[in-house]
Amino acid sequence: MKPLVTEKAIMKIETENTLTFRFETIKTKKDIKKDVEELLNVKVKKIRTFIKDNRKIAYVQLKKEFVAMDVATKLGLI
Repeated sequence: MKPLVTEKAIMKIETENTLTFRFETIKTKKDIKKDVEELLNVKVKKIRTFIKDNRKIAYVQLKKEFVAMDVATKLGLI
């Protein structure tokens, strides 16, 4: 799991309460949800994934009680 820091990823953090990560393509949405919830101590509302350059990109939307900006700050993304 590797967080992505792009202009689009920062916009999603601010507007949609969504974090962006890069995973191996063998990970399923259930695996991604489990990893994110355990490592970051948050609850996931929704996950959207797509494959780009043989890597899986995951948009992980957090539940309302968890603020993505706070999580991103803890990770050192912002």
